[in-house]
Amino acid sequence: MTSDSADSAPPLAIPSPPGRKPRRKPVGLIDIGSNSVRLVVYDGLTRSPAALFNEKAVCALGAGMGASGRLNPDGVILALDAIGRFVALARAMDVARLDVLATAAVREASDGPDFVREVEARNDIQVQVLSGEQEAKRAALGVLCSVPEADGMVADLGGGSLELVTVAGGRFGKFVSRPLGVLRLDEAADGKRERCLAEIDRHLGDLDWLGEGKGRSLYAVGGAWRSLARVCIDQMQYPLHVLDNYTLRRAEAHQLLEIISRLGRKSLEQIPGVSRKRLPTLWLAAALLERLLELIEPERLVFSVYGMREGQFYRQLKPEVRRQDPLLAASAEMSLAAGRFPEQADELMTWMDPLFPDEAHAARRLRLAACLLGDSFWTEHPDYRALQAFLRILRLPFMGLDHRDRARLALTVHSRYRGDLSHPLVNQALALLDDGDVARARVIGLALRLGHALSAGAPGLLPRTALAMDAQTLTLSLEPKHPAFLTSAFSGRFEALAKALDRQPKIA
Repeated sequence: MTSDSADSAPPLAIPSPPGRKPRRKPVGLIDIGSNSVRLVVYDGLTRSPAALFNEKAVCALGAGMGASGRLNPDGVILALDAIGRFVALARAMDVARLDVLATAAVREASDGPDFVREVEARNDIQVQVLSGEQEAKRAALGVLCSVPEADGMVADLGGGSLELVTVAGGRFGKFVSRPLGVLRLDEAADGKRERCLAEIDRHLGDLDWLGEGKGRSLYAVGGAWRSLARVCIDQMQYPLHVLDNYTLRRAEAHQLLEIISRLGRKSLEQIPGVSRKRLPTLWLAAALLERLLELIEPERLVFSVYGMREGQFYRQLKPEVRRQDPLLAASAEMSLAAGRFPEQADELMTWMDPLFPDEAHAARRLRLAACLLGDSFWTEHPDYRALQAFLRILRLPFMGLDHRDRARLALTVHSRYRGDLSHPLVNQALALLDDGDVARARVIGLALRLGHALSAGAPGLLPRTALAMDAQTLTLSLEPKHPAFLTSAFSGRFEALAKALDRQPKIA
């Protein structure tokens, strides 16, 4: 009988991976809001902000301010403790920069300056108290960071205020900040719907420019409206539980908000992801959003998880980084981190161009993202690779993707790994797509699969081959006598691609 000897075992140590790049310097932001205080630490100043750490403390600084004009004393104690923790965590993470921003409650409370002085003295930091204008513009920038082509109106709902700002052409226009946060509304309404609506109309009735959002998009930002989105997703049995860019037509949104306003607390408590602390004010958030839909008359309601904090992050980026496409920047980052030969993406794009002669810009953008991501899941177990790729892409926090594009991109990479369309999780998401979407995703996926079989992912080999397509035939031309191009290694994948295109395969 033998036993392991602790004396003979080598000392435990974490190996250092060879060639690992040094981590970027993170940047941090503490958001002192009217309802909560939050720390977000981002993984460096890249085009798509990735949160290394995100923690919230519900302090309700603005509770009771309508009557007292002062910060909630209990909330002040909670906030000071939370901020102390957050500053210590950020410093331990060695952030390159820590922004500390305060919004409506601190801005408007008579004892707000005293609170700021106390925070600064305790933590040796500087607090920037945002004006209503600054808060509105940062909320708009947060949406533009995610959706550069956003067109319509951004509505950012916090605990103490509501910010409204128009956006178009990558810029923001008219804006306003009104004391219609959920804590303020709760205090003014006193549980009565009529008083809630009267308070809303009192602050919004004079904004004659709200009609500029008619027929465009209304972007709903803020935690209360994110909770509403979760309820809508549950009520619709929607196939994708991703809040960002969840979109409803105006009439559909009206109908859902009316249903939500009638749901009892017990029904709401059963919905996954809805915070119990949000439940008492959820009806107020629904009433406010319903009234905005009536005043603005947008074509669609779009829920955004990006707002003031991401707007502050976006302001720090260099102009050339701001101009990058957020989806392609994130895809390139993922390819560099997980792919074997990330430099091959451009070769794959050019090589399969003949298959898509009349391709629109938006479709080409998604195809390039698929080329970047197509080799990022090679470390997964072969039996689960396709499904893992599908689910990760479907749920990753990519910016600049609506839900239909998410499903298209996920299905493309799923096809690249020869995935099974009959799997229940895949089949559920297919409800977002039409037959043309599925066919295109399959063709791109099969082309990626063939490209990797031809080259093993190594750069420099694909340009020695060429694809050509006419009405009847798909032709693959190979450099003569090149030893890498052994037909038996890829003929099956080439035939599968030709079949998907309804062409006869021909190897030249």
